[in-house]
Amino acid sequence: SGPPVLRDPHLTPRCPAALLGSALLRRPAALGAAAARCSPARDSHGPARPAHGSSKAASLHWTGERAVSVLLLGLLPAAYLCPGPAVDYSLAAALTLHGHWGLGQVITDYVHGDVPNKVANVGLYVLSALTFAGLCHFNYHDVGICKAVAMLWSL
Repeated sequence: SGPPVLRDPHLTPRCPAALLGSALLRRPAALGAAAARCSPARDSHGPARPAHGSSKAASLHWTGERAVSVLLLGLLPAAYLCPGPAVDYSLAAALTLHGHWGLGQVITDYVHGDVPNKVANVGLYVLSALTFAGLCHFNYHDVGICKAVAMLWSL
């Protein structure tokens, strides 16, 4: 009826009949029943923990991310039309926050385990702080972000 099931315990998948059976090729509806017999891989590691304390906090975080994205869209024409220190420092803050949240999502998606996750998050906070400090230093002691971009465009 189908290919033989692997008997080596190290090579046996969690759902051998579902994964190795040719019934899935003939009857795709068999996939639903086979998937129901499979146990989720997460059971052995405990329950999933949410990234935020509550759904309200997650919703506010999502709203904040959208607000910063819209703010960046508004700051780009402002940087061209009326460059100055207020726009420079606003860009420094918004770009740093936008990058921090984006890299935070990369860490959430790709760094697994408690210790590596904590190390990656500490590294992210250090990187974000250095980025903001560097941009503020550039704004104060040099030409600023707006003028620097204008100089790059004039090349």
